[in-house]
Amino acid sequence: MTRWERRHLRNGLLFASPWIAGFVLFALYPLLMSIYYSFTAYNVVQPPVWVGLDNYRELFFEDPLFWKSLYNTLYFTAFSVPLSLIFSITLALLLNQKVAGISVFRTVFFLPSIVPVVASAVLWLWVLNPDSGLINSALRGWVGIEGPGWLADARWSKPSLILMSLWSVGGAMVIFLAGLADVPQTLYEVAELDGAGPVNKFLHVTLPMLTPTILFNMVMGLIMAFQYFTQVYVMTGGLGTPVDSTMFYALYLYRSSFYYLRMGYASAMAWMLFVVILVATLGVLYSSRKWVFYHGD
Repeated sequence: MTRWERRHLRNGLLFASPWIAGFVLFALYPLLMSIYYSFTAYNVVQPPVWVGLDNYRELFFEDPLFWKSLYNTLYFTAFSVPLSLIFSITLALLLNQKVAGISVFRTVFFLPSIVPVVASAVLWLWVLNPDSGLINSALRGWVGIEGPGWLADARWSKPSLILMSLWSVGGAMVIFLAGLADVPQTLYEVAELDGAGPVNKFLHVTLPMLTPTILFNMVMGLIMAFQYFTQVYVMTGGLGTPVDSTMFYALYLYRSSFYYLRMGYASAMAWMLFVVILVATLGVLYSSRKWVFYHGD
């Protein structure tokens, strides 16, 4: 290595050192410590005690709430992600029109996605209130039926949160709008020459060309759904009520660490969540080879 190359390397490391120091201090070190803590009994007050695989053994064989929280999270993910994709694609198609004032409608549907999560959770607490909420009041006044208990009813609590998740599809809608703008118009012209109507053009042109965008939104939606926390924490006071029907995995992890001070157990939970998200993401990416099409294909 020449003197100039050594100097160039030294200057590069010098300029990168603030980021490297921040990464090591705030990312790499906590990551490695969480692996270590997952094999210990640690409550912050006392030094960690090595327990080996006891935390993982308790997770799988002794803690029914672990499986309950995982089921709740999987249930929410299985419904919220596909529904969000369907709604966001539908909105993007409706708002991908060349008409006057369309930008106003795009803004209106996008705005809920940038509302602070806590504020939207408080708003939906009122909307879903069984007695005086907007939905049940409308059902009583306009339809003449009594609405469900929503968050107060274990049967309706998870559907309530799934319904609420559709409030923020504006972000995915904008990404789909960008994907629609990237579809070559020549493909639609060729389809029209072949006699294709609106439905066939959507099924055989628009949808295949949107599959890369669908893949991106699906993966991001999966990751966010598995980490669903703030809304359910605000709307249930961090309790996951009623009868643990909204005890999502991230909420149970939070309670294990900061309510019960079981940092070692919570670290084991966090790594199990990482494994679940990794497996789900890799599964989607692997399957995408069969249904995602790119311009060059």
